[in-house]
Amino acid sequence: MITLASLLGVTAVALGMVLTPGPNMMYLVSRSITQGRRAGVVSLGGVAIGFLVYLTAANLGLSVIFVHVPEAYQALKLAGAAYLGWLAFKTLRPGGASVFAPGELPVDSSRRLFAMGLLTNLLNPKAAIMYLSLIPQFVRPDEGHVLAQGFILGGVQILVSLAVNLLIVSAAGTIAVFLARRPGWLRMQRLVMGTVLGALAVRLATERSRPA
Repeated sequence: MITLASLLGVTAVALGMVLTPGPNMMYLVSRSITQGRRAGVVSLGGVAIGFLVYLTAANLGLSVIFVHVPEAYQALKLAGAAYLGWLAFKTLRPGGASVFAPGELPVDSSRRLFAMGLLTNLLNPKAAIMYLSLIPQFVRPDEGHVLAQGFILGGVQILVSLAVNLLIVSAAGTIAVFLARRPGWLRMQRLVMGTVLGALAVRLATERSRPA
């Protein structure tokens, strides 16, 4: 029912999205550094539920709303672009901090960590675009049940994202210590991340994609 090309395509897209710095990565890394790996894993649980919410909504017809009300889709994209632009500004401005730089953050309970991970992902424009525009392009109606394909391909994306983010959470503390001992590398990481976020914001604001 699912072609190999579709599986490989979704896997490649999922890897590209999860390895691009964004709200999820920034939140998971910051919590892993300040409260430890367990906090990062709990936060990742919230992120996972956020993916499931998007996956279910998209497959049950959320994209239809955006097709019939393109202004709503454009508003979502512009809001996402503005958010990414703000993150880029905070990262690149004089005195801005790297996501891997240790900082003072309040210690949150497991419930709050989970809730914030969920909220961060639900407000993540990358997640919305993933399910509304990218994954549907790999669904092949002539290969079988469209709804089943959507859930399977979305499940592949979630597995890839969780696996990569789990590695990031596990290594965040080690990376932070490594960069803290090398200020030049820390500045370079901040420059690269801020530039990527800014480029994503511009691309998201100017591209003419539509929900599939």
